[in-house]
Amino acid sequence: MSGVGIGQRPENRRQKVIKSLWAGIWLVYLSAPVADLLNGGHGTAARILGWAGLVVFVVWYMLLLFRTGRGDGTDAVLVSLAVLAAESTLLALTLGREWLVLFVYVSIASGATLPLRQARWTIPGASALMTALAFVVPDARSFLGGLLIPALLGGFAMTGVRELIRTTIALREARATVAHLAANEERLRLARDLHDLLGHSLSLITLKSELAGRMLPGHPDKAAQQVADIEQVSRQALVDVREAVTGYRRARLNAELAGAQVALTAAGVVPELPAEPDLTGVPEESESALAWALREAVTNVVRHSGARRCTVELLGRQTLDGRVLELSVEDDGSGGPVAAAAPGNGLTGLTERLGKAGGELEAGRTRRGFRLVARVPAGTAADVGSGA
Repeated sequence: MSGVGIGQRPENRRQKVIKSLWAGIWLVYLSAPVADLLNGGHGTAARILGWAGLVVFVVWYMLLLFRTGRGDGTDAVLVSLAVLAAESTLLALTLGREWLVLFVYVSIASGATLPLRQARWTIPGASALMTALAFVVPDARSFLGGLLIPALLGGFAMTGVRELIRTTIALREARATVAHLAANEERLRLARDLHDLLGHSLSLITLKSELAGRMLPGHPDKAAQQVADIEQVSRQALVDVREAVTGYRRARLNAELAGAQVALTAAGVVPELPAEPDLTGVPEESESALAWALREAVTNVVRHSGARRCTVELLGRQTLDGRVLELSVEDDGSGGPVAAAAPGNGLTGLTERLGKAGGELEAGRTRRGFRLVARVPAGTAADVGSGA
């Protein structure tokens, strides 16, 4: 998700600006109280009271929205909502029916800042108080129908949005946990493989060394044969260890996607990444080449581009030469101090790596930024779908 959502506290200046604009758009519905202050025929004292009350309401409302996500108890939120409701009541009773619209904001703030188990009482409570005032304030009953439905629907809609964002955050944390567990499992796999490989080989080397030592005085020819066997076993053990380590160090595309999410977010770049792809049937060399391409592209975006957004797409395409898997990484940055006309060592090495896997690389400037496209043979892989 880009920006910052309801129920999630802004963490930097950009997120604060986004949330301020998002919340400020809906303040346009306060035009009714503003018009009442300008053209309602109130006295000077009443206007001063109205402007002061409106400013205090808006400031308190915005602070309440920005307070969400801190993890504190809900007592402070309930007190703040009570203050907003009391101020709305006072302004509606003293200045007229146009000020009943403030209760819509009280209801929406309840849904945006309180858990559902409490918001399901405060939202109807604010609506009920507004209804009661509509029968007390002169000529306010005609306004009730146009305010009651937005208060109820807007308040409960905010609870749904809030719970959706909380669920999204929980899913991201769960995915991070799964990735961590997967890394631990991979380390355990390497440990088991090395134990199985080296345990057998080293035991055999030890046994044959003891035999060669006993045979050496009386049977040097047999001892030499044992030494030759030791050399063969040690060479095979070295090959097995290299294969195991190579498999452990092989870059995985799903792991690189998770790493790209973390790196881009930490750099203040809004990431648009594909869902975890199904890579069944994709050759390991192709997957590894794409993973390295993604890592190199994201590194360039973070270090050199100055971008604010980065979009990653992963597509399966059918060509005349067979099925290919295409990874594209596009940003909206300036490209940094190094122009795209002269590819650096990273892109040169990446081209060579893709070439070994039977793939190809395209990279260059676009109208909005920089784009890198890597293609590799996909084997018999199923359609992996689209990206962002």
